[in-house]
Amino acid sequence: MGMNSVTNLGQNGIQDWILQRVSAYVLAFYTLFMLGFFMTNDVDYQSWSALFDQGWFRIFSLLALLSIAAHAWVGLWTVSTDYMQSAMQRFLFQAAFILVIFVYVVWGVQIIWGL
Repeated sequence: MGMNSVTNLGQNGIQDWILQRVSAYVLAFYTLFMLGFFMTNDVDYQSWSALFDQGWFRIFSLLALLSIAAHAWVGLWTVSTDYMQSAMQRFLFQAAFILVIFVYVVWGVQIIWGL
């Protein structure tokens, strides 16, 4: 069974690998879109607000937010299980980052959807 029983996102390493790659593509597309938006628009409050008023962009931003959370978690889980030998140290490290990621996701959802 090993260490991948409770704290990793996928049920096995292949699922985590796929999640890492898919989330990287989502983040790359979001970054390219944002670069294009900034390069082709005179960005001010009105244009920024108009962009976020569109439902498709809010969904795209939410997908990017969830992708960054998943990508970060898989990476942190991999590093912590590879380099932290103490189970308690690893648990505390992972618990702290779960809390940080959770707070950022909730905060991001509030910002994106104006809750």
